[in-house]
Formats: sequence, structure tokens, C-alpha cells
Amino acid sequence: MSKMKVLSFQQYGPPSTLEFLEREIPEPGPGEVLIKVAATAINPSDVKNVSGHFKAPTPRVPGRDYAGTIIVGDGRQGEEVWGSGPGFGVARDGAHAEYFVIPSAWVSCKPPLLSMEQAAAVGVPYLAAWSALVTAGEIQAGETVLVTGVSGAVGRAATQIAHWKKARVIGASRSLDNPSGADAIIDTSRQDLVEEVRALTEGKGANLVLDVIGGALFEPCLNALRRGGRQIAIASNPQVVSFNLVEYYHGLKHLIGVDTMGLSGPEIVSLMDQMRAGFEKGVLQPPAIQTWSFDQAVEAYETVANGSPKKHVLTLP
Repeated sequence: MSKMKVLSFQQYGPPSTLEFLEREIPEPGPGEVLIKVAATAINPSDVKNVSGHFKAPTPRVPGRDYAGTIIVGDGRQGEEVWGSGPGFGVARDGAHAEYFVIPSAWVSCKPPLLSMEQAAAVGVPYLAAWSALVTAGEIQAGETVLVTGVSGAVGRAATQIAHWKKARVIGASRSLDNPSGADAIIDTSRQDLVEEVRALTEGKGANLVLDVIGGALFEPCLNALRRGGRQIAIASNPQVVSFNLVEYYHGLKHLIGVDTMGLSGPEIVSLMDQMRAGFEKGVLQPPAIQTWSFDQAVEAYETVANGSPKKHVLTLP
């Protein structure tokens, strides 16, 4: 039986906990495919997973996002594919491996205009942004969307998606730099969020908020909504927030949570298929990436753990 190399953690800890192991290449069963991984991204959530944040059973192969080619199974040999897997790296082994097996119904075809490295960088941030704005928020053309953490991976993806849907984006960040391309930027370290949003919307407030920060920004975001507005909340760390309930219900506001870790395989495929058209048209663009060889995985993890504006992608031969 042929062997493959996988990245694994046997116990929780920093990136140095990760090690390479040799395993047998898995064989697909009925309705499954064997994927040869060409590229796989390292998300901040992957670093948190190795640290024990998600309490993944060990030993475990991390990695949520990938791009590669179907080698065996289900009559789809040779297809170039991309995406994420439900519970990848947590409930089941993930994509930081030379090969993995997955149900065919969980696999989406890669946009031909994207390289493998670019395609591998799309998954988690775009799935989160799409789930928030399109699926949960039901964004409409002509609406104004407030996005916190707009310069981050999810914020940049959300800005592109909102523009594709012909909505206006007000970005909230800790500086006036605007790498996301938002239509307006609010520096939350120096400006009052609610006052600035009101000033930018003729006193009405935003139709929709995507809050990926939470904490001290949660209630100001809620107050920046117009009557009947919707706020989508995503948080990667446990936190408790408070807000004025009377103002909330008098404003007929809606608060919606989004959990991409809870998406099923077919749901992920449906979302990736919907986004493919945006990448094929060029209205959605992959993030700036830095590539690393698979052998450099621990160093790449350490770079992500220290914070980086780029998306970091492992490439496999």
C-alpha cells in the first residue's frame, strides 16, 4: 500500500506541537472520492484548533480549506476541486495531508481562472461572509452594510460580496487605511461609530451589520442600525455582551448568529457553487497569499499565529 505524509497534532499546544506522520493513502468507498491535495490554507481557526480551542479529539490532522484533483472515485476522476469540509480538522481529519477521502456530494468544482493556491485561500473567510450577508442577512441591492473588522479576511470577502450584490459598504477598522475597498471607512479608535454611520446614511443608519469583532463594538453596531435593520454576529472567542433591550425592540431590529463550523457538506458545496460565478466573472477576487512548501508547515503556522494580513497557503508536490 502506498504511503502519504500528513501534518498532525497528538496533543494541544503551539504550532511546534505539530509533526509530520506517514500514513497509508485511504481508499474511497461507495459515493466517495480520493483527492490529491495541491494546496491547503492555514486559517487562524486552524491555529486555534491545534491549541485546543475546539477540543478536537487527538491525534488529528488539521486544515479546513483545500484545492486539488480527484484521483479516484464516483466517475469524477481528473476534476479540479476546491472548498472546505464539514468538521474538517475537528470532528474528522482535515486537509493538511497529501491525500484525503471525502463524499462526492461534499465536493465543488474549482473556478478555472483561479490557481490551486488561490482557490485554497477562499474557503473559510468567503463562506463566513456569504453565509452572513447572503444566506442569513438576505442582502439587497441599494442597501448600506456596516462591516466591522473590514480589513481582515472575512471583512474583505464581505466587501466584495456586498459590492457584487450592488450594496454600499461602510467599513469599521482601527485606522483609515482601506485595503478592503469599502465605500467609506470609520476609524473606531478615533471616531464614534454610531455618529459616523448616521452621518453617512442621512441619519437613518445601516440596513445590515456584519459584526465579526463583537465585545465593545456589539452594542454600538446595534445602535447604528436603522429601524428594522439586521445585525449578523460572528465571534471566534467566547464573550458576553449587553445591550438596551427596549431600544432594540422599539427599533424592530433583528439579531442573527452565523456558525460556519455547523455547515454540512452539501451546504458548503452549494455556497461554493454560488460563489464560483463571482470568481469566474472577476467580481470576486482571491486574497493576497503567501505560499509555503508542505515541509514548512510549522513555520507557516507560527506566522499565522503571530498575525499576518496575507493568507498563508501550503503547497504540495
